[in-house]
Amino acid sequence: MADEHQFIRDGLQRSQIDEFFAEELGRAGYGGMEMAPTPMGMQIVLKAEKPGMVIGKGGENIRKITTTLEEEFDLEDPQIDVQEVDEPDLNARIVADRLANALERGWYFRQAGRTTLERIMDAGALGAEIVLSGKVTGARSRVEKFNAGYIKHNGEPAESIVDEGKGVAVMKLGTIGVNVKIIPPGAELPDDFHIRDDVDTSEFAPEDVETDEGVEELLEEPAEDEELDEVLDGDADEGDAEPVEEVDTDAAAAPDEEFEEVETPGSDAEEVDEELEELDEEIESEAEQLMEEMDEDDEDDGGDA
Repeated sequence: MADEHQFIRDGLQRSQIDEFFAEELGRAGYGGMEMAPTPMGMQIVLKAEKPGMVIGKGGENIRKITTTLEEEFDLEDPQIDVQEVDEPDLNARIVADRLANALERGWYFRQAGRTTLERIMDAGALGAEIVLSGKVTGARSRVEKFNAGYIKHNGEPAESIVDEGKGVAVMKLGTIGVNVKIIPPGAELPDDFHIRDDVDTSEFAPEDVETDEGVEELLEEPAEDEELDEVLDGDADEGDAEPVEEVDTDAAAAPDEEFEEVETPGSDAEEVDEELEELDEEIESEAEQLMEEMDEDDEDDGGDA
């Protein structure tokens, strides 16, 4: 069998076994399973809210489950280990089944969703999200979401950190899908950071610069450039700044009396127009003379010919 077919076969078998446990151990608070092949057989770890109901009286129920796994799912020597869920409100599978049962018993979806979300956060979860999809109130399907805290939706943290569980509520109008995502307390997210106060930072300090004066003295005694900046900005004291002679800006701006005003010719617009007209007449007369001389030259050339 090709590797691709083997992966598909194993995934299908795992899903069928999970559905079988959900139907068989629903009243015991089934919280998921983990399968791992070992040299002795298939190791199956069951998580349940009530392990006693999974084992049954005298181990009767667990033997029945083992026989079913061998006959129907073709598992060789399955070894089942039942573990109790410490905090059921932090197990997404158990919370989804509880919420689905509450909807089937007639709870209003908003009240059931908010109450379930509060219980999850009170248990110490870092974040949670509840999604209800289907005909929650009327004949038309829609999606309702309830979320609190911090939740991851994609990437490697969404697969390894987020606990996801699904359930189904069978109603008169149709089925309602329940999807619950929980980030458990103490989960280490890749974007978390912590500030430590007990770290010795001397190794990371820059090398000391040899100076005759200390840092405090340098800060207390500003340089000459800084004193000049303070004087220009007006921050220095009156006693520290040297007196500056006052300059009479009016006298400096006024023109000297020795210079006489000179009138520029052609300042009036009329005089300028007259000069332009005279210039045009001279140009026209010169052009006429040139034309006459050219005509005379042409006549002389014709007579000679």
